Amino acid sequence: MKRGIGNEDAEAPELAIPVAKVCFIIAKAHEFDVKVAVTEPDAGSNPTDDNEVAVLQDHEDDPVREELGALISELSVDEQVDLVALTWLGRDDGRAGDWDEFRQQAAYAHNRRTADYLCGNPLLGDHLAAGLDALGLSCPD
Repeated sequence: MKRGIGNEDAEAPELAIPVAKVCFIIAKAHEFDVKVAVTEPDAGSNPTDDNEVAVLQDHEDDPVREELGALISELSVDEQVDLVALTWLGRDDGRAGDWDEFRQQAAYAHNRRTADYLCGNPLLGDHLAAGLDALGLSCPD
Protein backbone atom coordinates (compact mmCIF):
# COMPACT_ATOMS: atom_id res chain seq x y z
CA MET A 1 0.00 0.00 0.00
CA LYS A 2 1.38 3.38 -0.99
CA ARG A 3 0.92 6.69 0.66
CA GLY A 4 -0.45 9.47 -1.52
CA ILE A 5 1.71 12.47 -2.33
CA GLY A 6 1.31 15.27 0.17
CA ASN A 7 -0.21 13.00 2.82
CA GLU A 8 2.96 11.45 4.20
CA ASP A 9 2.48 12.99 7.65
CA ALA A 10 -1.21 12.08 7.94
CA GLU A 11 -2.05 8.86 9.74
CA ALA A 12 -4.53 6.88 7.65
CA PRO A 13 -7.50 5.50 9.61
CA GLU A 14 -7.77 1.77 10.06
CA LEU A 15 -10.10 0.52 7.34
CA ALA A 16 -12.31 -2.52 7.76
CA ILE A 17 -11.76 -3.30 4.08
CA PRO A 18 -8.23 -4.11 2.91
CA VAL A 19 -6.81 -1.58 0.44
CA ALA A 20 -6.08 -4.46 -1.96
CA LYS A 21 -9.83 -5.27 -2.09
CA VAL A 22 -10.65 -1.63 -2.75
CA CYS A 23 -8.07 -1.60 -5.55
CA PHE A 24 -9.60 -4.72 -7.11
CA ILE A 25 -13.06 -3.14 -6.94
CA ILE A 26 -11.65 0.03 -8.53
CA ALA A 27 -10.24 -2.05 -11.40
CA LYS A 28 -13.57 -3.84 -11.89
CA ALA A 29 -15.48 -0.55 -11.69
CA HIS A 30 -13.24 0.94 -14.38
CA GLU A 31 -13.97 -2.09 -16.60
CA PHE A 32 -17.68 -1.43 -16.14
CA ASP A 33 -17.35 2.38 -16.51
CA VAL A 34 -16.05 2.14 -20.07
CA LYS A 35 -19.28 0.58 -21.28
CA VAL A 36 -21.41 2.59 -23.70
CA ALA A 37 -25.17 2.58 -24.22
CA VAL A 38 -26.58 -0.32 -26.19
CA THR A 39 -27.04 0.73 -29.81
CA GLU A 40 -28.66 -2.43 -31.13
CA PRO A 41 -30.30 -4.38 -28.28
CA ASP A 42 -31.07 -7.56 -30.24
CA ALA A 43 -28.73 -7.72 -33.21
CA GLY A 44 -29.39 -11.42 -33.79
CA SER A 45 -26.06 -11.95 -35.49
CA ASN A 46 -22.91 -13.76 -34.55
CA PRO A 47 -20.72 -11.77 -32.08
CA THR A 48 -17.63 -12.72 -34.08
CA ASP A 49 -19.13 -11.21 -37.23
CA ASP A 50 -19.82 -8.01 -35.30
CA ASN A 51 -16.22 -7.84 -34.02
CA GLU A 52 -17.67 -8.53 -30.57
CA VAL A 53 -18.63 -4.87 -30.03
CA ALA A 54 -21.45 -5.96 -27.69
CA VAL A 55 -18.85 -6.57 -24.98
CA LEU A 56 -18.34 -2.79 -24.84
CA GLN A 57 -22.05 -2.08 -24.49
CA ASP A 58 -23.93 -1.77 -21.21
CA HIS A 59 -26.35 -4.73 -21.32
CA GLU A 60 -28.57 -5.57 -18.32
CA ASP A 61 -26.97 -8.99 -17.94
CA ASP A 62 -23.42 -7.64 -18.22
CA PRO A 63 -21.02 -10.12 -16.57
CA VAL A 64 -18.70 -7.34 -15.36
CA ARG A 65 -21.62 -5.60 -13.60
CA GLU A 66 -22.72 -8.92 -12.13
CA GLU A 67 -19.19 -9.67 -10.89
CA LEU A 68 -18.80 -6.19 -9.40
CA GLY A 69 -22.18 -6.45 -7.68
CA ALA A 70 -21.34 -9.90 -6.31
CA LEU A 71 -17.97 -8.70 -5.01
CA ILE A 72 -19.61 -5.85 -3.12
CA SER A 73 -22.51 -7.99 -1.84
CA GLU A 74 -20.09 -10.57 -0.42
CA LEU A 75 -18.26 -7.97 1.69
CA SER A 76 -18.99 -7.74 5.39
CA VAL A 77 -21.22 -4.90 6.56
CA ASP A 78 -18.18 -3.00 7.89
CA GLU A 79 -16.38 -3.41 4.56
CA GLN A 80 -19.45 -2.17 2.67
CA VAL A 81 -19.72 0.82 5.00
CA ASP A 82 -16.05 1.67 4.37
CA LEU A 83 -16.57 1.34 0.61
CA VAL A 84 -19.52 3.75 0.68
CA ALA A 85 -17.61 6.15 2.94
CA LEU A 86 -14.60 6.04 0.60
CA THR A 87 -16.90 6.73 -2.36
CA TRP A 88 -18.47 9.72 -0.61
CA LEU A 89 -15.10 10.99 0.57
CA GLY A 90 -13.75 10.83 -3.00
CA ARG A 91 -16.89 12.26 -4.54
CA ASP A 92 -17.01 15.24 -2.21
CA ASP A 93 -13.29 16.10 -2.30
CA GLY A 94 -13.09 15.28 1.39
CA ARG A 95 -10.03 15.19 3.57
CA ALA A 96 -8.76 12.57 5.98
CA GLY A 97 -10.22 14.61 8.84
CA ASP A 98 -13.71 14.06 7.35
CA TRP A 99 -13.38 10.26 7.44
CA ASP A 100 -15.18 9.63 10.74
CA GLU A 101 -18.16 11.74 9.65
CA PHE A 102 -18.43 10.02 6.25
CA ARG A 103 -18.11 6.58 7.85
CA GLN A 104 -20.77 7.39 10.44
CA GLN A 105 -23.16 8.58 7.71
CA ALA A 106 -22.45 5.48 5.61
CA ALA A 107 -23.11 3.21 8.59
CA TYR A 108 -26.41 4.97 9.25
CA ALA A 109 -27.44 4.67 5.57
CA HIS A 110 -26.35 1.03 5.13
CA ASN A 111 -28.95 -1.36 3.73
CA ARG A 112 -29.21 -4.45 1.55
CA ARG A 113 -28.96 -2.46 -1.68
CA THR A 114 -25.37 -1.25 -1.20
CA ALA A 115 -24.08 -3.14 -4.26
CA ASP A 116 -26.81 -1.71 -6.50
CA TYR A 117 -26.20 1.76 -5.10
CA LEU A 118 -22.45 1.62 -5.70
CA CYS A 119 -22.74 -0.05 -9.12
CA GLY A 120 -25.15 2.72 -10.12
CA ASN A 121 -22.40 5.30 -9.64
CA PRO A 122 -20.88 5.88 -13.09
CA LEU A 123 -17.67 7.21 -11.50
CA LEU A 124 -17.32 4.58 -8.77
CA GLY A 125 -13.70 3.71 -9.59
CA ASP A 126 -12.65 7.35 -9.70
CA HIS A 127 -14.47 8.19 -6.46
CA LEU A 128 -12.93 5.23 -4.63
CA ALA A 129 -9.45 6.13 -5.87
CA ALA A 130 -9.95 9.75 -4.78
CA GLY A 131 -11.23 8.54 -1.39
CA LEU A 132 -8.12 6.43 -0.89
CA ASP A 133 -5.97 9.37 -1.95
CA ALA A 134 -7.70 11.63 0.58
CA LEU A 135 -6.66 9.16 3.28
CA GLY A 136 -3.08 9.06 1.98
CA LEU A 137 -3.49 5.60 0.45
CA SER A 138 -3.31 4.39 -3.12
CA CYS A 139 -3.29 1.28 -5.25
CA PRO A 140 -0.02 -0.25 -6.37
CA ASP A 141 0.96 0.56 -9.93
